[in-house]
Amino acid sequence: MAQNRYSHGSGPSQRQLRVGELIRRTLSDVLARADVHDPDLNRHSITVGEVRMSTDLKVATAYVLPLGGHGAEEALAALRRNTPELRHLVAKAMTLKYAPQLRFQQDETFDRMDDTRRLFADERVRRDVEGADEGDDAN
Repeated sequence: MAQNRYSHGSGPSQRQLRVGELIRRTLSDVLARADVHDPDLNRHSITVGEVRMSTDLKVATAYVLPLGGHGAEEALAALRRNTPELRHLVAKAMTLKYAPQLRFQQDETFDRMDDTRRLFADERVRRDVEGADEGDDAN
């Protein structure tokens, strides 16, 4: 029985990465130009941080965040409401054989980076890290 090539922790294929980046740029352009005629959507300046493709390239999950992070739920609702038109505009601008289904998720990368900074700023963590560095010097 053949195993899924991603079951052992390997990442996405080069093709998935290429198509995801192409969709990310195209979607960013569509949103920046306000090609969708929805005042609720156009009120937000939305950053498309990443687009992850399914293995069959039929589903594109876009990780988005409004500039400044404010109004994320409203922006997601507007994107989801306008998904068919966004899909059409993205497909029209690209030369893909199949227009992938678009899904939108909030990009939490910045929140995780802030959490990591706070963690490393903690005195106990800093002391542990510095102690580990000193232990490395002893070898």
